[in-house]
Amino acid sequence: MDYELARHNMIEQQIRPWEVLDQRVLDLMQRVKREDFVPPQYRSLAFVDMEIPLGHGVSMWAPKIEARVLQALAIQPQDRVLEVGTGSGYFTALLASQAMQVVSVEIETELRTDAEAKLRAHGFANATCKQGDAARDWSEDGQFDVIVLTGSCPVLPEAYLQRLKPGGRLFVIVGEAPAMEATLITRTSHESYRADNLFETSVSSLRNAPQPETFVF
Repeated sequence: MDYELARHNMIEQQIRPWEVLDQRVLDLMQRVKREDFVPPQYRSLAFVDMEIPLGHGVSMWAPKIEARVLQALAIQPQDRVLEVGTGSGYFTALLASQAMQVVSVEIETELRTDAEAKLRAHGFANATCKQGDAARDWSEDGQFDVIVLTGSCPVLPEAYLQRLKPGGRLFVIVGEAPAMEATLITRTSHESYRADNLFETSVSSLRNAPQPETFVF
């Protein structure tokens, strides 16, 4: 398989048509080797427009979603980033390529261990993989400039609004299948936030994500 040709086609036929025109993002998708982060049995599908199963009920995002989210976050070299749900480690690598520091939290030991090994092998020393359940909050590492929840949540985990520094950006997919909204929330001041709906999608939920309140009559 010609991986470089497949990577080029992924960018030109999937990512650009999905309104991803930021050259920094396009260059990054070209540079970071996606095929090295997918499970070996799916390596030939690394550049296909689909989610790739990772086991444990989770999947890698499709390439165009990864690129679109990166573009929306507009990560700067001084940013501290929190990623909730490490998965394969590929999106962690994309984040670490742009940010000063990435803290990635994964609930599954196997996924965290595999992702950490791949990140180290590729030289991403500014990415730290931690074990834990961060579906509702992660208080260990203070505030962040960027927070990304890689699984969906039926409702927004409110605690993460306070984890954002002023000017910080939170990406979260809110809702339940089949209607979920990819949303970028920006903390415009200490007390104010702006929400921008980016696109509709449907991805697997974060384990232990907060649930809508139910009423008992």
